[in-house]
Amino acid sequence: MKSVEIISMGRYVPERIVTNNDLAKIVDTSDEWITTRTGIKERRIAADEEKTSDMAIKASQEAIIRGQFDPQEIDLIIVATTTADSAFPAMACLVQQAIGAKKAATFDIAAACSGFLYALTTAKQFLVSGMYKNALVVAADKMSKVMDWNDRATCVLFGDGAAAYLIQTTDKPNVGIVSDFMLGLGEYSDYMQIIAEEIKPLEQKNIMVRNPYVVMKGPELFKVAVNSMAEAVDIAAKKAGITLDQIACVIPHQANDRIIQAVAKKLGAPKEKVFVNIEKYGNMSAASVAIALYEAVESGAVKKGDYVALVVFGAGLVSAANIIKW
Repeated sequence: MKSVEIISMGRYVPERIVTNNDLAKIVDTSDEWITTRTGIKERRIAADEEKTSDMAIKASQEAIIRGQFDPQEIDLIIVATTTADSAFPAMACLVQQAIGAKKAATFDIAAACSGFLYALTTAKQFLVSGMYKNALVVAADKMSKVMDWNDRATCVLFGDGAAAYLIQTTDKPNVGIVSDFMLGLGEYSDYMQIIAEEIKPLEQKNIMVRNPYVVMKGPELFKVAVNSMAEAVDIAAKKAGITLDQIACVIPHQANDRIIQAVAKKLGAPKEKVFVNIEKYGNMSAASVAIALYEAVESGAVKKGDYVALVVFGAGLVSAANIIKW
C-alpha cells in the first residue's frame, strides 16, 4: 500500500488581536478569570468583511507557494469547516476557483473541531486507493460569527484562522500519515451545539431573528473530551505499531489548557512533548490543530523523522487521531 506524506503547508490568521482585557470591556470577565480557566491570553478575530473562504484561500496560497506546486496538478480539495460563507457553494469550490486548481474534485467536511483530521484521513483514502495522487486539505473557521458575545462562558474561548496542507502519495515506506482513528459519540450531541430561533417555512414576521450561536455544557464536555482524546491517541499509536514513548510530539486540539494537561497526564506525556499555542489563538475549531502543527514544525518542536500524534475532539461529539512520521 502506498504511503501519503505532507509536502507543504500554509496558514493564515487575521490581523486583529483581541486580548482578555479587551473582552473584559464587553462582558463580565477578566484576564485572570480567562487565563486561569482556559490558558488563553488572546485570540485573532476576522474583520467584518473577511469571510471564512478568504482565510482558507490565503492559507492555501501559502501552501502552494511554499511547495512550489502547480495548482493544475491538484486532484482533490477538501475543506473542513462549520462556518462556511453559505450553505453552498462548497468552500472547496471557492478555494478551487481562487487558486486555479481547475482539475480538482471538491467538497467540504463538517466535523467541527475534529474537521481537519477527518478531512486529512478522508483525503488519504482517495490517495492510497489510487484514485488521486495529490490533494489539498484545508481547515478554516470564523468562529467569531457564531458567538453569543453576551455569554462569557463561550465568547472568550474562540478565535478565527485557517491552515492548508498539500499531501501526495509516495513509495517511501513508513513515512507520512501512518495511522488514523475516527469515532462518533453522538450520545453527547447536546454537550456542544449551534442553535438558532426557528421560523416556520414560508412565514414572514417583522421581527429580529437572532443569528445562530454556540451553546456548551462545559463541565460535562471536559470529561468526555479528555477520555476520548487519550483513547484516540492510544488506538492510533497501536495501529501505527509504536509505543506512546516513541511519540516525539503530541499536538492536541487547542480548546482549553486544562483539557490539554489532563490528556497529557493520561498519556504519560511530559510537558516538553506536548505542543501548546492556545494562549495566542484560543480555539479556532477545525483550524486549531492544523495551525498548531504548522507552528510546531516551524518552531522546531517537530523534526524530520519524528513521530507526531495529532488528536482532536469536536461537537458531534466526534474524536480523531493521526500518527504522522514527519
